[in-house]
Amino acid sequence: MTTKPSTVSLANWPLTELNLFHSSPWEALLERQKLLTWFALVMLVCAIVASVIAIFDERLIRGANLWFKPIKFMISTAAFALTTAWFMGMLEPAQRQTAIMQGLVWVLILTALFEVIYITGAAALGGESHHNISTPFKAAMFGLMAVAAVALTATQGVLAWAIWRNAPVSPIPVAAQAVIIGLMLTWLLGTASGFLLGGKQPPAFSPGALPIIGWHLSGSDGRPAHFLGLHAHQLLPVLGFVLQRYAPHALGSALLWISSAAYVGAWWWATRLALR
Repeated sequence: MTTKPSTVSLANWPLTELNLFHSSPWEALLERQKLLTWFALVMLVCAIVASVIAIFDERLIRGANLWFKPIKFMISTAAFALTTAWFMGMLEPAQRQTAIMQGLVWVLILTALFEVIYITGAAALGGESHHNISTPFKAAMFGLMAVAAVALTATQGVLAWAIWRNAPVSPIPVAAQAVIIGLMLTWLLGTASGFLLGGKQPPAFSPGALPIIGWHLSGSDGRPAHFLGLHAHQLLPVLGFVLQRYAPHALGSALLWISSAAYVGAWWWATRLALR
């Protein structure tokens, strides 16, 4: 990590940068990363359209409406893009324009768009996208989705490195630590649980599954672990924001690392259940 002379206060950074509500949230997100923000909006509009279609299209795949998976991926993609845009606000404007950061943005958009298009197309045709190797083409696309997913989660590791490398104050404040840890866990745990899901198809939607999402918490379902892995970059920073605001630095940092270890433990427990 490098530090540079700055008027930024340890007590305030990155709380101001993480606060979207000191002005218009939409304008704040556009200022942080315009492409990702517009991409997220497109995904949300697509999710609304797909939800309307699902009302009239009653076809099922493995017990669930075939549009549920595209809708979930569209919403998840929108949240992923908005979270990335939000955290890019912790970098100076010039740092956001570097080749690495611009490459990160395009990797995220292109890989996510590829996944959403194929998943939606497969659903529209009445077929499955994941674990469908019934033809050489479908087997190849399943493999390409795995490659795209790895590249997508890797963008979070790159952003974590950029925030750590360019932190304007030292020691790094608790909220910034939480963002860095959350991004790293999304990369590592999200990737690991993604491979678990790719290798073991979850149970079909059936009695005993959670409503709408269809998860089975009794075991043999990798989706809860994948959820924890992918959303670490959203959950842990909320805790870090609160700790930096209300706890001394040393105490807040200790509580954050303990909570992060507990989070990894919860992910591991969910992973063990999935392996049953």
